[in-house]
Amino acid sequence: MRTRFILIQPSHAGNVGAAARAIKVMGFDDLVLVAPRWPDVLSRPEAIERASGATDVLRRARAVATLEEALDGVGYLCATVMTPRDFGPPTHAPRAHLTTLAAAQESVAFLFGSERYGMRNEDVYRCHAALRIPTDPDYGSLNLAAALQVIAYEWRTCLTDTTPVRAEPVEAGPSTGSGRTEAADAQSVARMLSHWEQSLVDIGFLDPAAPKKLMPRLNQLFNRAQPTPEEVHILRGIAKAMSQAGRKPKL
Repeated sequence: MRTRFILIQPSHAGNVGAAARAIKVMGFDDLVLVAPRWPDVLSRPEAIERASGATDVLRRARAVATLEEALDGVGYLCATVMTPRDFGPPTHAPRAHLTTLAAAQESVAFLFGSERYGMRNEDVYRCHAALRIPTDPDYGSLNLAAALQVIAYEWRTCLTDTTPVRAEPVEAGPSTGSGRTEAADAQSVARMLSHWEQSLVDIGFLDPAAPKKLMPRLNQLFNRAQPTPEEVHILRGIAKAMSQAGRKPKL
């Protein structure tokens, strides 16, 4: 199981170091930062100090400019949220969802938002599921590294638990001829959705000044469908044809 932890716009070097420590102690080592506040955050003294021996994770970690870059090779995305989003993915308690997820996927990423702003709606919308850590309803704010530690622990528990799972499995993608599930990765789906968004504008179906919730709804539709790479290619061909038709001069 490939597991990635993604921090979106982290603003405190100490939290990055603590995050490295949190995932290492649970047996993980893939950490990606999206547009961190400090370009040199992975080598800042506070990050190294808070990593407390997990400097190998910091050395292996990478910073990228966009979330799309961070999703390379990832098939299934889990957002971490305090508040469920309208038109967002279904929200679950971590253990209930991760137990079934552990048996159904090959690559998973857990997304964590900025310390100051949390996760943006558009980032939550592209996820397959949202995880909400059960907290005191009167004070549910968790430090970034603490939230990551909880999710890393729950995920490790589910991956190492040999008890048969009786819950409904997470929906898998389409099956190939060999019986193996091969869904397109999240990065490919995100690019396809961007292509569709532009094409829907080109044909006049989507008003960019008043998009409403069309794209989040389409995002969830394709996340449920889990198209294969070949199907993504077909969908992008349709988008290209729509754009060409929309740009033709009217007679």
